[in-house]
Formats: sequence, C-alpha cells, structure tokens
Amino acid sequence: MYKPAVTVRRIDVLIRILGGRKRIITANYIRAYSSEGKVTIGDVSKELVTPKKVEYVPRKYLTVENAELKYLSQSTLRNLRWMMQKDTLGQDMFLLGRPGPSRRKVALQYLELTQRELEYVALSRDTTEADLKQRREIQSSTAKYFDQSAVRAAIEGRVLVIEGIEKAERNVLPVLNNLLENREMHLEDGRFLIPAGRYDKLLQEHGAEEVSKWRLVRVDDNFRVIALGLPVPRYSGQPLDPPLRSRFQARDVATVGFSEHLNTLRDEAPGVDPAKLEQLLSAAYALISPELQQISLPDFPVDNLHAAALILERTPDLPIHKLIYLLYPYNSFLTQDHIKSVQGVLQNLKIETNPKTNISLHGIQAMGDQALVSMDINGSKSQFPVPCGGRLRSREEKGIVKTEFQTQLLNELLLSHSVGDFCVIGPKGCGKSLLVTQLASLLGYTIEPIVLYQDMTARDLVQQRTTLDNGDTVWRNSALVDAALKGHMAVLDGLHRIHASTLAVLHRLVHDRELQLHDGTRLVRHDKYDELVSLGITEAELEESGVKRIHPAFRIVALAEPPTLGRGQQWLSPEILSLFIFHEMRNLSQQEEIFIINSLYGDISDPLHSIINLADQLRKSDDNTLKNLSSSLSTRQLLRIASRMSKYPTDSAYETVQRTFLAKFLPNLARKALDGASQKIGIEPPTRFGIFGKRSTKKVNCSVKNGVLTIGNTSAEIFKTDALTKVPDILFYDVPQHIELLEWLLQDFLLGNHLLLVGNQGVGKNKIADRLLQLLNRPREYIQLHRDTTVQSLTVQPTVRDGVVIYEDSPLVKAVKYGHVLVVDEADKAPTHVTCILKTLVENGEMILSDGRRIVPKDMLESSAGDVSSFIPVHEDFRMIVLANRPGFPFLGNDFFASLGDLFSCHAVDNPSIDSELELLRSYGPDVPADIMQKLVKAFAVLRDMADQGQLTYPYSTRELVNIVKHLQKYPEEDLATAIGNVFDFDRYSKDMADTLLEVLHSSGLPTDGVLEGRSKEALKKIQMTIDRKSGLDTSSPKHGKEDPDNQPHVGGNTWAGGTGGRDTAGLGGKGGPYRLDKGHDVHQLSDAEKDDVPEHVKKAAREMNRKAFEERLREIKMSEYDAKLYGQFLRAVQPQIGALRGVLAELQAKKKERQWSRHQTSGELDDGKIIEGLTGERSIYRRRTEQEPPPGAPLDKPKRLRVVLDVSGSMYRFNSYDGRLERSMEAVVLLTEALKGYETRIRYDMYGHSGEEHALELIRVDRPPENEKQRLQIIRTMHAHAQFCWSGDNTLPATKHAIAGLAAEDADEAIVLVLSDANLRRYGIPPEQLGAILTSEPQVQAHVIFIGSLGDEAAMLLRKLPAGHAHVCMDVASLPQIMQQIFASSLLQGS
Repeated sequence: MYKPAVTVRRIDVLIRILGGRKRIITANYIRAYSSEGKVTIGDVSKELVTPKKVEYVPRKYLTVENAELKYLSQSTLRNLRWMMQKDTLGQDMFLLGRPGPSRRKVALQYLELTQRELEYVALSRDTTEADLKQRREIQSSTAKYFDQSAVRAAIEGRVLVIEGIEKAERNVLPVLNNLLENREMHLEDGRFLIPAGRYDKLLQEHGAEEVSKWRLVRVDDNFRVIALGLPVPRYSGQPLDPPLRSRFQARDVATVGFSEHLNTLRDEAPGVDPAKLEQLLSAAYALISPELQQISLPDFPVDNLHAAALILERTPDLPIHKLIYLLYPYNSFLTQDHIKSVQGVLQNLKIETNPKTNISLHGIQAMGDQALVSMDINGSKSQFPVPCGGRLRSREEKGIVKTEFQTQLLNELLLSHSVGDFCVIGPKGCGKSLLVTQLASLLGYTIEPIVLYQDMTARDLVQQRTTLDNGDTVWRNSALVDAALKGHMAVLDGLHRIHASTLAVLHRLVHDRELQLHDGTRLVRHDKYDELVSLGITEAELEESGVKRIHPAFRIVALAEPPTLGRGQQWLSPEILSLFIFHEMRNLSQQEEIFIINSLYGDISDPLHSIINLADQLRKSDDNTLKNLSSSLSTRQLLRIASRMSKYPTDSAYETVQRTFLAKFLPNLARKALDGASQKIGIEPPTRFGIFGKRSTKKVNCSVKNGVLTIGNTSAEIFKTDALTKVPDILFYDVPQHIELLEWLLQDFLLGNHLLLVGNQGVGKNKIADRLLQLLNRPREYIQLHRDTTVQSLTVQPTVRDGVVIYEDSPLVKAVKYGHVLVVDEADKAPTHVTCILKTLVENGEMILSDGRRIVPKDMLESSAGDVSSFIPVHEDFRMIVLANRPGFPFLGNDFFASLGDLFSCHAVDNPSIDSELELLRSYGPDVPADIMQKLVKAFAVLRDMADQGQLTYPYSTRELVNIVKHLQKYPEEDLATAIGNVFDFDRYSKDMADTLLEVLHSSGLPTDGVLEGRSKEALKKIQMTIDRKSGLDTSSPKHGKEDPDNQPHVGGNTWAGGTGGRDTAGLGGKGGPYRLDKGHDVHQLSDAEKDDVPEHVKKAAREMNRKAFEERLREIKMSEYDAKLYGQFLRAVQPQIGALRGVLAELQAKKKERQWSRHQTSGELDDGKIIEGLTGERSIYRRRTEQEPPPGAPLDKPKRLRVVLDVSGSMYRFNSYDGRLERSMEAVVLLTEALKGYETRIRYDMYGHSGEEHALELIRVDRPPENEKQRLQIIRTMHAHAQFCWSGDNTLPATKHAIAGLAAEDADEAIVLVLSDANLRRYGIPPEQLGAILTSEPQVQAHVIFIGSLGDEAAMLLRKLPAGHAHVCMDVASLPQIMQQIFASSLLQGS
C-alpha cells in the first residue's frame, strides 16, 4: 500500500543529494565548419548540401554566434551525434521521451544543423491514409491527386517528422511500412515510388522516356523519417505496431540534467536570482523523481520551466510556490494522497505552500504592438512589456463589477500573458469567459471564440474543406488560424470536452508558434519569417511557397472545468500540462456575490439573501450530494435570479429554489438533502401542501386587450409579424396551474432570458411553449433533437447541388437571423457534447458556423473578428425555449440540465394539481360524468405519488388521462374498464405492476373487472362486424329467399333468406331486399383470443408441468419444500422492489453499452463532415454505430462496490414482535441478493453483521455471493439465530468505521456503505454526532444509515442530528426495500 510519509522521506534524501551538487557542468561549444560545408559533432561528421527551399528549413532552434553553436548541453550534443550516425547509415529514427516539446526540439535542431527541409505531420485519431499519401481535389470539374507530406518528403528528399505516433488509430501507419523499409510506395494516381539506386539503374538501362511510361518516381537518397512518440503503456495511447517498430532506430530523449537545465535557464533569464532559480528547479526535479513516479504522480512539465523563469525575471518577488502552481495546479487534478506528497516535497525544500501574494496593477501604457505594464507585487514594483491587440484599449465593459479576487486573477493573467498561452480552470458559471473578455478589452484584443466539443476533429480546429462557386475544392482557414495570422486572442472554450488526440495539432503551435496546414501552407513565428525576408526572399516568394507569418500578438487562451477526480480518464494529462500556464478560478465568495448583486440591482431582499446563503452553504458542504447540487446555483444563475427578483419581487425564496434546482426531479435523497439545507436557512414552503403535494393554486387571469397580453400582474405588447404561418395555433384550455406557469415564463421572456422546460412525458411542455408564443404572436422555429443529432445538423447542413457544396441554414440559424423563437424539443436525447455548442450562443450571443459564417451580437459587430460579410447579427427578438424530459430513470436521455442548466431560466413542468387537472378534463370531456373524472384524477394522483417515491417506474401523465376522457366523451356507451385498459395494457405482462395498479384502481373506486387480465364482461359481449360491400350486381326483384333448413350463415349470393351483405333477399346489410331479417348470425364474427378461451385440459397440463419443474429445481439445490415455502414468504414481500431495482441496474448497463459513431468507414451512413471527400471520390466517407472500445491507456472500468452492515443484536430479536425490525432486515437482504443476481461483475458486494459481541460478522464474502435460494435462506437464518443467542450490547460505531475504512482502501469506481441499525443508540450512550462524523469520514465512500426500528421518537431525533441525506428512518415494512432502492439508484446513476 502507498505510504506518503515513506515517499516524502526518500525524496528528502534525493533533495539533499541535489543540494550538494555545486559543480556546474559548463556548456560545450561545437564548431560549425560552414566554409567547408561540413558539420562535426564529436567524431561524427556530415557534409552539408544547400537546400532547394531555404524557407522549409527549421530556424532559430540553434543559437549561432561567430560560426559557433551556443548553449547546447552535453545531453543535446549526444542526441544530435546519435541522429547524425543514424542519418549517415540511412536509417529512420524514433525519438521517445516525456510529454513536451523536447523530442521535437531535438529533431528540428538536427534539421537546422544539417540544413534539411522539413515536412511535418501531427497525428490524431482522425488522421487517414489520404493525409499521409495523396489527397484528391477537384479542379476545373476534374478530380486530381495532390501529394501529401510523406510523398512530398520522399520525392524532394526532405525529412518527414511524424509526431504523436501513439495517437493514430490502428492500421493507419502501416501504409508507411514499405516506404520505411524499401523506400517503395504505390500511389493512388498510378505512380510508383522506388528507391534512388534502382531508379538510376533503370534510367541508365532503359532511358528516361521508357521509365516515364512506367510511371516510376525516384525516392531521394536524403529522404528520412523521424517519428516522435510517447512510451506506451506508461502514457496513454495505441501501443506500437511490431512491424512498424522494427523499421525504426529508437532513442530516449531523456529529461535534461539538473545542472544543464539550470545553465540553460540562466542564459534565457539572466536577471533572475540564481538561488530562486535553483529552488524552482529542485522542486520540479523532485516531482519527476523515480520515487514519485512509482506512485503514479503525473509528470511535472519540466519543459515549461523557462516560462516560470521569465515570469520570475519580470517579477522577482513572486513566491516560488506560485510559479510551481502556475505550471502544476495539483489541487485541481491530484487525489488527496498525492497532494500530501507534493506538499511534503515542497515543505522539505523550504518552499512555503500557502504564501500571500498581493498583485496590484498601476497602469498599462500602449507602445505600438506592445504595452508596458506596471505592477506592484508584495510591495515591490516591476515593469514589463506584454503583447496587445490592434483595437482601442481600456474599453470599459458595461455591466461589469470588479471584485478583489477577480482583479488579482486578472493581474496574474497579465503576467502569464506576457510569456505565453494560458488556461483558466474553474467551475461552470464562475465567470471565466467574462474575465478573459476583460483582459482582451484591457489590451485591445479581438477575441475569436472557439467552442470545443467531443466530436471535434483536428481538421475542424485548423482548416475545413469547402467548394468554390465553380465546384473546385478548397481549404478554408478556421477561426484559430485566422487569429494566428491577424494577432487575435483565440479562446478555446471547453478544453475538458475535446479528445486529447485532437489537441495534438496544437502542440507545435503552442510550443514553437509553427503550424503546417492540410493544404500545405506553413505558418511560422514572426521573427523567423522576418529573418527569411532579411535573407532576401520576397514576401511574394514566401506566399508562393505557402509560408505565412504568425502575428506576434497572437495568443491562445483555454477555458476548462476542473477534472472529476476518481472517474475515468483525466483530461488534465501530462501532455496538456506541458501546453499551458494554468490559473484556477473559484466560484465567487458569498461576500463578493453580495457586492456584485448590490452594485447591479440595488438592495438585496430577504428571499434573495436566503438563496445566496443557501448557495454558500452548498458549496462549503463536505457532503458530496450537496456539493454536486451547488453547481445549479452558480454565480451566473444567482445573477439571473437577482435580476428577476429586482423586476418581479417575491415574498418567498421557496418557489425560486424549487425551480432553479428542478427539485421535483431530483433523486429522492438529493431532494431531501436540499430541503434540509433550505429549512436550516429558513426557506420554507409558503403555504401548507395538500395530500398530493400540491398547493391550492390561486386564480390567475389571462387576457388580450388592445394589443396587450396580460397574464396575472404581468403585461407585454403583442408582437407584430409577417411570418404568421410560423405562429403556433393550438387548442389550449386555460387551467390555473398552467396560467400561473405562463406568467413566470412571460416574465423571464421579458427579462431576455432563454427558457428551459423540464418535465415528465405528457405534461404539456410543448403545449405550454406553443401557447406562450400563440398569445405573444411570436413566430416559431422548431428543431427536434435525437441520438444522431450532430453539431452540423444543429447549425448548418451541407448539401451538394450541381457539384457545389451549399450550406442550408438550420432552424437555429433562421431564428437568430429573423428574430424568431427557437423551440428545441427533446433536448435530452442528443449527446450533451453536441448540445454544449449552444453555450456561447446563449451566453454571449456568439457562434462560429461550420461554413465560416459567424453569429455575432449587434453591439459587437465592430469588435468581432472575421470578415464583416460573414457576420449574422443576432436579432434582438431571438429567444430559445428548450424542452427536455426529466433526468434519470426511467427516461433514457442525457442530463441536459446538469451540463447547460445554469445558462437558462429553468422551470419544472409538473402534472397539474387535482383541481387544475379536473378543470382540464372537463374541457376535453364535458359529457363525461363528474364522479368518474374525480375517480380517475384521484387514481392518477396516487400513481404519480408512487412513481415519485420509487414504487413505480413509469410516471403516468396528464396526456394519458386526457386520452381516456376523450375516449369516454366520444363513446359514452363504452364501459370504463375498456377505456382505462388503453393506458394500462402496457403493464399487463408485469405481475407486480399489475397488482399495484389494480389495488390503486380499486381504492379509487374504479372498475377492475377485466383491466390488466382478460377483458370485462361488457367488453366480451358479442359484437357484429358490418362490412359495406359493393357487389357490382343490380338488384332484380325483392324476395324472401330460400329457407336454409340447417340455418347456416350466408354472405351474398342472392339466394338465402336471413343472409348478410347480399341483394334482393330478406336479411341484413345487403341491398334491395323486402325487409330486414335477422337469423341470429354474426356479421364476420371476430374471435377474441383471451386467456379464458384456453381449454381446461391444456390449463391442467400447464399446471402439472410447472409443479414438476419446481420440484426438480428444489432437488437441484438440495432444498426442502418447507424451506422453499419459507424463503418464498420473504421473496414475495419484496418482489416489486426487486423488479424496480433490477430495472435501474439494467438502465445503467444499457447506458454503458450504448454504441458510438465510428468515422472513416467504407459503408454506413454518409458523414456530413466528409461530403467534399465524397465529391472527390474518396471511399472512407461513411460512419457507422459500433461498440466502442475504451481508448487505449484508459483506466479499466472498475466495478462499483457495495457493503451492507446489518444489525443482528439482541434488541433486533427482542423487539421484532413489536415492530418487525428483524424481519425487515432479512427482507432487505433478500431484496439485494435477488436484485444483484447477474450483476456481480458490475457491482461487487459483501455483507457484515454487528451485535453486542461482534462488529464484523461475515455473512457474505465479496468473492462468494449466494448462488441460489438455499444459500440466500441460509444467510437470513444465520441473522435470525445470531440475534436470538448473542450477548446484549451495541457495536454500531465500530462496525460502521470498519466497513467504511475497509472500502476506502479498495480501488473501486464507487463505494457505498449501507448500515442498518435499530436506533437504540441512547441506551448505550452513543452520541449521534459521533456516528455522523464516521459516516462522512471518507469522501470517496457514500455511507448511509437506515434506522429500522425505534422506541418512541428516537429515530426521528437522530435524523435531525445526522448529516442530511445520510440517515433514513424506516417504520414500515414495505418502505425499507424502497429506501434502499432510492439510495442505490441515486448513487449508481450519479456515478454513471
């Protein structure tokens, strides 16, 4: 087991060793013999050849002074010497090492040293064969092949550098195998690459004309491949393919030594205090020591130390810990144990881990493309230049209130901005985007907002393909490339969402400020470009070579949410740590939020104050449930609530809290915890609630007069529009509850908020949204989301017309353009990584579309980046109404509310109250008897209540009730049981559901005869089917017709009396007969195949067969019939709950196994993003749903862990006759063991008992769950016997402590402890606070105590003193399994 103390001691020794090394190795200079055209490193030399294109040779990776190479450490020289050896031997190289730029830097230093031209490819999971070999483009209506990096390098004799070998998908790189081994490759256009020696020989033997006929192409002798990769499995990625590996010579580019690195940093930042530099380096090298590697501590980004050194040079008094934390924000992504280790190392190095830093900004003075920043850090002044944009500076943003914390953070961002790119990590809604906007306006930057999403490809980040008007295919630069060329600030929003391999394309842009694009264009750093121009190459020549200058002011700023510890793969990997300087942003404190709200909206009312207090309490809570809830009251949401309350004051905070949290739809435990936290602050329901949890709804009037809509006390002018066909026109009956909701929605609409309506199915979400728009006369655009919704289908849909790609606006873009209201239906069905692209649109009114256009708010048209002709101004009337089903079981959608809820004004749409529902039903069925309606409403209210409690899985809705009433209105003669069956026949085959439903229907006074089993007598009456048929024959003379002595039925035929559907004769349903004559025959009688039609002998045979199977099962598990009967009693008591819990587990399994899209397929559905590839004739343009394999290197999916601690003390036996407490515990065991049958690999569980003499009596071992009924019965028998014969006493606390500590030490995805106790703590003098402290002692273990027996009100008193959501009282036998199911369901779904 890992012991932090031991590790820290070992590191202490290492630090002392490091501290004792005072000898500094001086850098060795090597001479470059440029006059002789040769370079020598040690004993290895290489002749230099003048490059054809000097602009393709890497620059400024080496420092040359007077023909001498400066600042090259011994380790670098050794690496370069090795590369020269391999190059001379004609071998390809593979450089391994830690994440960071060091491997690439060595490769590019070598190319600069040997004056070789570079072709560079950054691999990602989206790299295909076409990206390496040849890509087809359309020119003048003809598809032509264009050579890509690998082929260009081979023909031109360049060096191909391939970075990120571990990121490419399997079977992509083997395309290079033959080129690496034999220098041969077959090209798609029919040409064939062959090695230089063979080509020259053929040329000599057959002549140029003959060789060109064979379409042979010579691979240059100087062609080499340098691959850069991370060692897998230590880092995540695809393992190296053995045939590919065997073709390379490997070299570990180890981290440069401590002393060498110190020398380098002294050269880069000569003004820094050497002692501080040494302290900084000591900490970094201690953190990458083998000792800490053994405990899987993520790598410290050693290559970023130069940025820390430059910051230290600008601000000498900045504490060392601050610098280390900027590079390695360990609190954000490390576990508690690892944090202790890091802090132990720093303390041993005498680095204070909690230093005070006070940074104040004195001024920013513009100086051309830079600005001089004056700062005061802990009392000492410093001045330094920072890059700045081309807009007017210091533009004060409207509506921005600055707090001390944000001002400090802004000053820190200025420091980081002066040396490189940075990333701001903070919870959603804490103001990250706003802070970056402030920085941009301070420095005159134009922001390029780039929303990152999970499916984004490396190509989406850099360039997209499109067509010109004539059908030619071209590459269009992305917003990121535009920002680089124009010197804007590219804001990557959502770094935590994007796939790690997609970011690989950015590594070189961040580290070296260089980028090679898909169309062959090369972006180079401004000083390198300027040097090329100074060498005499004109800008026109550089343009022709595809070389472009990156603006010196260009910066990348990333925004991300903190990683979720302990779940899946961390996005903040060593690779991403090497890219940025990191700043943590917290939620604002309570005082800061009060200050901002006061500044913006004046005095704070009591209800608003209590909501701010609640937000503060939730954020500070140690309880995971409450902490998770706090994200719904982000600063962003609090400001929205404050804005609303300032305009529409309210006496109570309760309604607002319930709406903001969608409390109605929280899991039971979370809802109880929220209510408990609210009550402590004094947020109580404003009126007493009725039997079904509904308040009596006050009458709210809705009227339209003189072009003004008034709902209750809120009025709005009716909208004038020409798009009348888009205004909804629906049938809507005004019921009090809906009108009250409409008033809330109207108020939010007038405040400019976008709306989110969440509810069960069939409660009227669409109707209410449409009614609001109908009343306001607002035109609507409608879009329905589904599992296959893509970012493209949400924004613009590409189609091909006459060989040209045309982008069609989606309803979203149309709504933005024309000021319509966009209704997004079924928002929970689309993946959240797709819907998250709505974030910048809802938050800032900005969005970049895939066709290059951008949605821009009208007040930002001047300041936004991009071409004005591509702007789509956001219409001031644009609004969004999003509709989604409630999160969680049994709805199978994604939790839209959790990911984007705080961007919207949220409303829970519930079923109407009893009075409202009756009023609604009377509108639909005016002739249906009132008593029947009341019984129906009562029954449905009970069923919904049961669904809320978790006793039923299906939430019965108003929609179904309305359908029953419509049926009864249309067919009043039909019996009620038939109409009810239209809804409940779905539940017919589930015996437990059927029994529960029949009980509810019976107690509500509704007929149960024939519902859910067979048909009612009324429904089984004989019915006639009459068919109107045209015989095609004319009637002749009417007649009675022949009498059939056997009275057989006859259809048609013009012969028999009493037939049906004929002519001339007396009968039924025909034509031309003299009179009707019914001989008692059915008209095409239909048989009703019901259960009762089964003959008795068949039923008897089935019964006998069932009995025989039962006896065989008993024999098989060696169980007596008496035992089977005994076990059956316990099983029957919890049968419904077993079914419900197994349903939750099945849902969890289904979510895990949901298939994902696989791209680059040769068959399947056409991939929207590859339409142009389809035009050019490529084959891999489809996508298919496949079982997704976990990404390589991802942590294994660990099972969830459950431990149940059962009270089997003497008091359980003693008081069992009083309240059945022991039997309840035994039923709980049966419930869990039966429900978990078949799920043992996903959920590993064990059970312990505790009593006066035992604190850990093992009942079920984790590796031996009970396999059959006999073993399960044995467990509950052991419980009963132990309780009967054990000594008195109580071991609840030791048992709970033992269970929680044991699970905390295990490596599980999630751990749950359930403690069943009889609340007899007072008798043994155990304070409840002590139990509460144990329950919350391990944050990674969710611990709950269930009191299952209580003398007097002891359990209720305990409940008040224990942590909210962790303690439960169960006084009714039936409710224990239900409580356990709730705990289990909410824990499992929370962690899924």
